[in-house]
Amino acid sequence: MKSQATMICCLMLFLATECSHDRSKIHTKDGTKFQRPEGKPKTERIQEKCHGPCIASSNCSQPCAQHFRGEIGFTCNRNKWQKSTETCTSLSVEILFKDLNSASRLSIAAPSIPLPVLDFRAPEPVQSVAQGIRMNCPQDYACIVDAVKSSEATSGNIAFIVELLKNISKDLSDNVTQEKMKSYSEVADHILDTATIANWAFIPDENASSDLLQSVNLFARQLHIGNDSENIVDELFIQAKGFHINHNTSEKSFRFSRNMNNTTEDIIGVIEIPRHELWKLPPNMSQAVSIAFPTLGAVLKEAHLQNESLLRPVNSLVLSVILPERLQQILLTFEKINKSRHARARCVGWHSWKRRWDEKACETTLDITNKVKCRCNRTNVVMSFSILMSPKIIDDKILGYITCIGLSVSILSLVLCLLIEATVWSRVVVTEIAYMRHVCIVNIAVSLLAANVWFIVASNFNKKALDHKWCVAMTFFSHFFYLCLFFWMLFKALLIIYGILIVFRRMLKSCMMAIGFAIGYGCPLVIAVTTVAVTVPGKGYLRRDACWLNWDNTKALLAFAIPALIIVAVNLLVVLVVAVNTQRPSIGSSKSQDVTIILRISKNVAILTPLLGLTWGFGIATLIDSTSLIFHIIFALLNAFQGFFILLFGTIMDHKIRDALRMKMSSLKGPSRVAENASLSPTNGSKLMNR
Repeated sequence: MKSQATMICCLMLFLATECSHDRSKIHTKDGTKFQRPEGKPKTERIQEKCHGPCIASSNCSQPCAQHFRGEIGFTCNRNKWQKSTETCTSLSVEILFKDLNSASRLSIAAPSIPLPVLDFRAPEPVQSVAQGIRMNCPQDYACIVDAVKSSEATSGNIAFIVELLKNISKDLSDNVTQEKMKSYSEVADHILDTATIANWAFIPDENASSDLLQSVNLFARQLHIGNDSENIVDELFIQAKGFHINHNTSEKSFRFSRNMNNTTEDIIGVIEIPRHELWKLPPNMSQAVSIAFPTLGAVLKEAHLQNESLLRPVNSLVLSVILPERLQQILLTFEKINKSRHARARCVGWHSWKRRWDEKACETTLDITNKVKCRCNRTNVVMSFSILMSPKIIDDKILGYITCIGLSVSILSLVLCLLIEATVWSRVVVTEIAYMRHVCIVNIAVSLLAANVWFIVASNFNKKALDHKWCVAMTFFSHFFYLCLFFWMLFKALLIIYGILIVFRRMLKSCMMAIGFAIGYGCPLVIAVTTVAVTVPGKGYLRRDACWLNWDNTKALLAFAIPALIIVAVNLLVVLVVAVNTQRPSIGSSKSQDVTIILRISKNVAILTPLLGLTWGFGIATLIDSTSLIFHIIFALLNAFQGFFILLFGTIMDHKIRDALRMKMSSLKGPSRVAENASLSPTNGSKLMNR
């Protein structure tokens, strides 16, 4: 496990040229194709096309060749059937372990191998592979390499292997040795061969290439390197190097070279860590790891790219760098694949959340005919507040600013709210209903304050390669306290309904307190503990790239979203009841009376909206995958500042609290001022919120 002082910084950099891009082949501008070594198996399954009439935009499918499972999809384009998708796979969990001990194989695979799922996204689940590796080759993971390397790299097999590597990164990365890294890289190398590039275009899941990149980086994060600088992996299509560094280390650099066009000339990529950056490191040893991908840039697809004509080919090695958290800047030198004078170069970094190239990550410092130099800086961004109900992390500067400012203001407001409540408590809790109302406000404030603090801690922890158990703990407490917030808001809504509907019969204060704490803390505890118990054993509790509830594998996020949205719906009904109850029409009422009623209703709705969490209803929009950024901004803007709204509407706008504060201030100035406020009665001016 990595040191707690280490942060992962992955910069995948390339040089883009303004020329056409054919995703089915890798080539430079002058048309020179990448060559693959002789002796590799063929990777294309020649199939009959659809025999039916070809009507524009129509689709059809054909079964795969013998010994393959899945199907090939075709789309009619310009009166011709063109291949669009392929899920043909020959790999399975059983095949991966078929040459191992028979008894071990049966005990691993037989009970858990699912029936083949012939869909476009996952040719066959691979969940039991981790168990098979643990039982057969836990030391080096080498038992799956031969089966993978002997398979044809069809689109379906590529998707299967990507899923295989994702599962290994998730379930088997606790203690990564160099032997494990070599076996892992051999498997990745098989699907990065130049002969496989054309088949990546037909994988239905467009995120497969970025998933591969992220999986390799996640696995490499946990790598333990030896005492000396080392060449850890030296496969044809993936290389990895690493060494130890500290503040006394002289300027360090990684140098990669690979033959790209089957010529005598190698393409070079160099990563330099400046001396002034190394001075920032502590005396104890840290480690730096870098990975080079000669062919990955040709298959790495950008998500949500509006205009596909803007696609630009990669014109260099793709480099990934894993550094200690204190290092903020690195220098890179790329040799161009296409050395044409007309090819304009641009240094960019791969944004793992957006799955896109980010031009803001790096700047070009030198651009000549054969090479380019870049300076790249790492920035730390607090995960946006909309992640609480969003299946995906939305990394946006505006969201980041709203989250940081909103949570800071909210925390300060909640602290002030609690201080005011403590100051005026004895003067405002003179009736049972008033007592319970302030108990609700205090617990809402405490829950939201604790939840916001845990969210900030988890957000910063998200950037560090720290212990998985700490991430689980912080996610649990964030989940628990946000649920407490909602259940206390629910209890407050029930208290309002109780005050409206039950007039002549009152419940004992001790009974109401017991019900309040059972709802406010008991229900959230049951939900949070159940979520942990169900999802943690299968490592489905956390997201891969954030300390928050998982969505992709187990949908653990629903353990927060569903209770929260149900409570918001119930509270909305309560607000409607309050609005109807506030309106007391009378025969022959004047227009001025109608205006007064409208203003009274508006005021009550404004007060109840933050106190009952109605603004969290925008979470429904953020749950939708294709939601516009504007909904995430609205959600963050309204809810990150909820603490401020609670202070404003729940405390400052309460006339009894203001009167109690004035009396408190008067008593501090002298006993003589107390008499002037003796007429203040706790029962004067009873408002709707005191019910």
